[in-house]
This record gives sequence, structure tokens and C-alpha cells, in this order.
Amino acid sequence: MISRPEITAEVTEGVCRLLYHHQMACLTELRLGNGRRLDVLALGPKGDLWAVEVKSSVEDFRVDQKWQSYLDYCDRFYFAVPMHFPKDLIPEDVGLIVADRFEAAIIRPSLETKLSAARRKKLLISFGQTAATRLRGDGKDPIFVS
Repeated sequence: MISRPEITAEVTEGVCRLLYHHQMACLTELRLGNGRRLDVLALGPKGDLWAVEVKSSVEDFRVDQKWQSYLDYCDRFYFAVPMHFPKDLIPEDVGLIVADRFEAAIIRPSLETKLSAARRKKLLISFGQTAATRLRGDGKDPIFVS
């Protein structure tokens, strides 16, 4: 039987593959200024930012009380779930991606809510600094975005 961390890793991999095909760069496990850790933040070619919260199971989804705190840090918000997940549990006002490690599909697009210019600038700087730091390989993430 596959564990929850393994399911999360596989769904995350599928999501990043999908977003790559949408010409987006992805960072995983990104800590935001509110102290929360976002599963995936994707940066599009026009500077658009999509947040993706991965849920490995119904229990994982039901105990999550923090997902709305990500809405202030993205233009679009998605839940990503495994293929067998009951999709009717996901709120109608957010996007939905279904994924495994090989592929993913946007089942329901997210509504767009534009970030403020100041928040977008901070996120873009943090995205770049985090990516550069991870490429360097020292394991130290830059200062959090507020």
C-alpha cells in the first residue's frame, strides 16, 4: 500500500509536469510570509502566480484549516488530488487538478484574483531568491515574503 507522503509526492510531481506544459516554473514547499508552507507555487510567463495545495486523502483535506491563508499569495488557487479522490468535496470556488506522478489535468479552472503590485513584487523576488538558493544547494531559503 502506498503511503500518504508517497501519494503527496506523486501528485506534486504530476502537477509540476502539468504546469511546466503551461509554460510555468514551479517551486515546491515554499514558506510564505504568513508562516504557512505552500506545496507548489507556479510562476507563469506573464508573472502570474498559481498556488497549488496537494491533498493526498479525504482525511488530509478535512483536517486542513489553513488553505484559505494561501489566497492572498496567488492569482489563482488550486487543490490537487489523486485520481480516486472524491472531487465533490473540493469547494466550487477554487480550482481543481487531478494528478498522479505521470500526468495531471485541470478539472476545474480557478477564478482569477489579481495580487496587489506590492505583494506580487515581493513574491517574485522571493521566488527568484528561493530558486537561486536551491540551485546553489546550501539548503538555506531566503527571507520569507510578507
